[in-house]
Amino acid sequence: MAKILIVDDAAFMRKVIRDTLTKNGYSDLYEAVDGKDAVEKYFEIKPNLVLMDITMPNMDGLEALKAIRAKDGNANVVMCSAMGQEAMVVEAVQAGIKDFIVKPFKEDRLMKTVNSILGNG
Repeated sequence: MAKILIVDDAAFMRKVIRDTLTKNGYSDLYEAVDGKDAVEKYFEIKPNLVLMDITMPNMDGLEALKAIRAKDGNANVVMCSAMGQEAMVVEAVQAGIKDFIVKPFKEDRLMKTVNSILGNG
């Protein structure tokens, strides 16, 4: 079963994503509260996929993405953020994200991306 790391400073958003993934058959789920936490947990659990917010305290998603990809060029990271982050999205794409999902996202959009990256659809 694929390991998925959910990274968002908003507990509510982590719960929404966790509930959506659980409902769709994913159970090996982990959470991080900011970019710094995400980088530490990434190398501890070695997830198959990271769903990460861009705007977070301590270390934003972009910095975390770069830190993870510097040590693991094969990391599967999908950024999730609200509209109005276009410049950061472009930078995230250049830094190697697999996809970008706009919040608030629709469940089918999230699952299509997750399944596609993990080879389940």
